[in-house]
Amino acid sequence: MSASRPEVSPGFLLWRATLRWQRDIAAALKPYDLTHVQFVLLVSTWWLGENGDGPPSQAQVAAHAAADVMMTSSVLRTLERRELVRRSPDPADARVKRLTVTEAGHRLALETVAVVEAADAAFFARAGSPRQVLGVLSKLAAPEEGSR
Repeated sequence: MSASRPEVSPGFLLWRATLRWQRDIAAALKPYDLTHVQFVLLVSTWWLGENGDGPPSQAQVAAHAAADVMMTSSVLRTLERRELVRRSPDPADARVKRLTVTEAGHRLALETVAVVEAADAAFFARAGSPRQVLGVLSKLAAPEEGSR
């Protein structure tokens, strides 16, 4: 099979699908005045705080979201200005910022998770059963050997 034509190039098709999915998510989040990355970092902060050993660090949130550390810091400052998260120094290491989701951030996270899950369900329904889609995406998103 030749990839000289875009319609048979897996990378090109993934690129197109990703852009389409990102547009759908952006549209779903627009009424909440959240970008997709703001949503991911807010929800990651909330989820890690609920399921971890206390407030997560910025580095933990960046790693969870597979996001650049500097970009994560910038986006978290924006979420802090919106009073959706609080950043505070770690008592053991002032260089480390610990994150707490505010009550407003918690409400927004819960509401937008439902909205994004609905958008995801509608988008990915075209690709097969949820189990099939998750199987393929899990394989594609898995860390490479040696990078764990």
